[in-house]
Amino acid sequence: MAKQARRRSTRIILAALGFLSLGIAIIGIVLPGIPTTGPVLLAAYFFSRSSERFDQWLVEHRVFGPIVRDWRAGLGFTTRAKVVSIIAIAVTFSITVGFAISNPPVRIGLVMLALAISTYILRLPTKVSEAPA
Repeated sequence: MAKQARRRSTRIILAALGFLSLGIAIIGIVLPGIPTTGPVLLAAYFFSRSSERFDQWLVEHRVFGPIVRDWRAGLGFTTRAKVVSIIAIAVTFSITVGFAISNPPVRIGLVMLALAISTYILRLPTKVSEAPA
């Protein structure tokens, strides 16, 4: 468990950010193209710094718990999680660069950021999926 913030106001802000991240993850379960794994891990970070109770709840959660436990154990992501993440990055960054941004240096920066994030994801350990019994 990470060291919790000392100030109560900081813990409240971190807990709120944790719930915001978790909300994005829940939306990601329902809507394709919205990532789930990243926001869950971000929520886990915020909860670990803000509240032992919320952190424990997330770690033991039926849906989100395995993601957090695997990450903290250094097991990485499944191949499916990596593929979905990289596709979501490619789609969202392509839409942004193609339609929302007209400034060439910003476009180049976003493309470089997308490549850096994708490279980071690919370099993470790949968790071996358990065979169904």
